[in-house]
Amino acid sequence: MGTSRRTFLKAGGLAALLLAGGGAWYRATHAGTPHRFALDGEARAALHAIAPAILAGALPADPARRRQALDAAVAGVHTAILGLPPATQKEVQDLFGLLALAPARRLLTGIPDGWENASPEQVSAFLQDWRLHRLGLLRTAYQALHDLVLGAWYAQPSSWEAIGYPGPLKELA
Repeated sequence: MGTSRRTFLKAGGLAALLLAGGGAWYRATHAGTPHRFALDGEARAALHAIAPAILAGALPADPARRRQALDAAVAGVHTAILGLPPATQKEVQDLFGLLALAPARRLLTGIPDGWENASPEQVSAFLQDWRLHRLGLLRTAYQALHDLVLGAWYAQPSSWEAIGYPGPLKELA
């Protein structure tokens, strides 16, 4: 004897209810606490390689001042990311995770030997490729990196003089 349409629909409805109940139970008992973004290891090295390419011409020429400015910009990016909603922090964490993972880095950026050994030309080339890529996801990733680095850079008062920005208006007393 074959299964009737009515029996099939009842079984499907019951299965859907069981799945929904199981999912609700799992979410109630396994409440995932959102973890904060962590910029460390290879992800930090990636940002140290990417920031100078985005800030080309804006960083000081003196090596000591350049390193200090770059460190401040990277710290500013980290602070900016921590100010984003948890879901967005997770997306940025995933992006940096891909950039840190050697096979993904090679495939997506063409950087073969790690971020410490990446030349500014290689980094600029991959950023330009992502900026104009046919896949919207890579264009979005480029925009995220671009906006985070430039936002962190120009949030620093030490960067304002170079662009003629006098700083926020002071309230007249």
